[in-house]
Amino acid sequence: MPGPEAVRRREPDPSRRDLSYPPLPEALRVGVYDNHTHLEIADGDEGLDWREQLDRASAVGIRGVVQVGTDVETSRWSAATAATDPRMLAAVAVHPNETPELTAAGTIDDALAEIDRLAGLPRVRAVGETGLDFYRTGEEGRPAQIAAFEAHIAIAKERGLALQIHDRDAHSEVVDTLLRVGAPDRTVFHCFSGDAGLAKLATSHGWYLSFAGTVTFKNAEGLRAALAVAPRSRLLVETDAPYLAPVPVRGRPNAPYLVPHTLRAMAAILEADPSMLAAQIASNTEAVYGSWDDEPPVPSAPPRSA
Repeated sequence: MPGPEAVRRREPDPSRRDLSYPPLPEALRVGVYDNHTHLEIADGDEGLDWREQLDRASAVGIRGVVQVGTDVETSRWSAATAATDPRMLAAVAVHPNETPELTAAGTIDDALAEIDRLAGLPRVRAVGETGLDFYRTGEEGRPAQIAAFEAHIAIAKERGLALQIHDRDAHSEVVDTLLRVGAPDRTVFHCFSGDAGLAKLATSHGWYLSFAGTVTFKNAEGLRAALAVAPRSRLLVETDAPYLAPVPVRGRPNAPYLVPHTLRAMAAILEADPSMLAAQIASNTEAVYGSWDDEPPVPSAPPRSA
């Protein structure tokens, strides 16, 4: 049975010179997972269907993806689509940038109730992306973001799911919230954007750091320093597709099949064998989300040692 069609089209950015999808990179010898992607968004000149995206990913050694919702509509899409394809798991949430408007309209409780319902479905393995984003939201919207973040944390803990955190210009507030209310056993900083200090702090609490294509950017020395000090047992990799395509295809539409570029860059930074690093990251990813097989038991929290 075919899954639902993509629900959103990304508006073209005229500043981007090439809107075509890049060619497939050399396949990984040891497969990994893309633990954060948005395949509901059709992007680029081709607007690849999510099935084609997964087929391309499989061809280069990507064993599966976590498809992430950012509001009720895309969370429903993520859960429904993951139920149709064994290569996909889902995460559901209301993005922090959406919460002030929903709070002002008096509909945030209804939205969170639907997220909680979706979180009970077997192919939904995480609550996310949730967190705090002070880049686009002013002081007046912060209480709504914090309240919604706390509500998402509660859902993740009650459902025994992982938590995927969106953290933009709010590092200390995110950490303070996690410590105040208690983080879920498996907590992931999606598209990690902190420095080495935050990496040490987060991993000291057993939290995971997920690195995206940004770690390959020329001006990302702070991210590379963070990667270098993080225990390898706490590393994940992602695309955040269709955003943040890695070097050497930066600026073009991103997709899960481009993970090998980021994985190999991470291995070079760590002076590690790419296959050994891929094996470690694949193991970490399964420790966070469980197996991509149908309805496996959710794992217990892994040990915190490196």
